[in-house]
Amino acid sequence: MASPEEMASSMIANMPEKTGKSLDEWLKIAKQSSLEKHGQIVKHLKSEHGMTHGFANLVAHHTLKCDEPIDLVAAQYAGGKASLRPIHNALVKIASGFGNDVQIAPKKTCVSLRRSKQFAVITPATKTRIDLGINLKGQAGTERLKAEKPGSMCTHKIGITDLNDLDNTLIDWLQEAYNAA
Repeated sequence: MASPEEMASSMIANMPEKTGKSLDEWLKIAKQSSLEKHGQIVKHLKSEHGMTHGFANLVAHHTLKCDEPIDLVAAQYAGGKASLRPIHNALVKIASGFGNDVQIAPKKTCVSLRRSKQFAVITPATKTRIDLGINLKGQAGTERLKAEKPGSMCTHKIGITDLNDLDNTLIDWLQEAYNAA
């Protein structure tokens, strides 16, 4: 898995193709907004310019000239949740294998997996369980594939406590969600 610095470099290199502007052009736009807080800049870039969360976060970070790289994933798996990181890494690897259009978008408490729209969310829910939210519209829930309430970020949720839970059935559900995104 790439380091946070390598991921940021890759995003910066892909920014003109994915967003239509270079990092320097986005920095100028962000600075012209006169917003001073990270969250405000992210919200502005997403709502006013249609930027995805990952790119908006990166631009906000550079706009405010933070010296420390933001590693939201490391923060999610710090302390008592550290043992869950291999499950997270395996899920990201599986999803990334579906196509080169998979976007990994870390947030404060979860990691969104996107294509043209979000198809899954990886959340370290407890010290012993990751919740994998997936979007499978029209599919009934089961004991394992639990249907979520209407209006939730994802239509279904699967609790994962062990790498062995990443079986062919789970991978098929994740692939189906990716295909529909």
